[in-house]
Amino acid sequence: MIWETLVAAFFLGLLGAGHCLGMCGGIAAALSFALPANKTPQKLVFLTAYNAGRIASYTFIGLMAGLVGWWLGQVTGAVYLRIFAGVLLILLGLYLADWWRLLGLLEKSGAGLWAKIQPIGNRLLPVKTVPQAALLGLIWGWLPCGLIYSALGFALASSNSNALYGASIMLAFGLGTLPAVFTGGLAAEKILALFKLRNVRIGFALCYIVFGVWTVYIAIQHAGHSHHTTGEHAEHNHVHAEKTDSQYAPEEGQLNNDDNTHNNSQENPQHPPHHSHHH
Repeated sequence: MIWETLVAAFFLGLLGAGHCLGMCGGIAAALSFALPANKTPQKLVFLTAYNAGRIASYTFIGLMAGLVGWWLGQVTGAVYLRIFAGVLLILLGLYLADWWRLLGLLEKSGAGLWAKIQPIGNRLLPVKTVPQAALLGLIWGWLPCGLIYSALGFALASSNSNALYGASIMLAFGLGTLPAVFTGGLAAEKILALFKLRNVRIGFALCYIVFGVWTVYIAIQHAGHSHHTTGEHAEHNHVHAEKTDSQYAPEEGQLNNDDNTHNNSQENPQHPPHHSHHH
């Protein structure tokens, strides 16, 4: 099950290419523009360091979400968490298609923390060294983003049995965002223009909505199956207990006969025969 979840998390990041470019593509492009055009190998090194730092932040946040998900799983069970993750994915699809921007309120919830972190990142610009690029990625991984929050909800919901699943899922999600952000740093304007096309955005949004509906459906199906299995198990135990009782309980007629025999033995006690001895 964990491998299916990791693949799903990877595609969650991959399908968010347009959103990733809008949120992180500008920084990735700034890393490229800071170097001359003939410095392509150095650009690749900077982009690699930046993305490594960004994905490291995702993984750490995923671990924290995994710990919360594991705790909630012990309290509420996994079904409610999976439904929560599916609803988040549906909201993300509606948000990307610009049909309902409720998820924008969730992005604003992280604005307070980001206001404190962003100035540190701004002081790293322009990036001139590889460690600066990596540190900038670490900071930019905390950027308030509906796509990241949806992935975190997915990670939280999948960590009911193991907190490390949250870190693994966010790592897979980060790797899924890598192609968009990495190539965005090299050809940001052309790729961003492509994902600004409404039909392209709606296509990706529909993928998220379908994925969310599927997640909710599987969670409900699993809950129904678990309830049915539990009911059958309880009924089997009840029938088995009745059979066991009937096996060891004496029949009514036998019980009455035993009682009568016992009463007669008390009323008419048997004396041993008296033998006379002749001398």
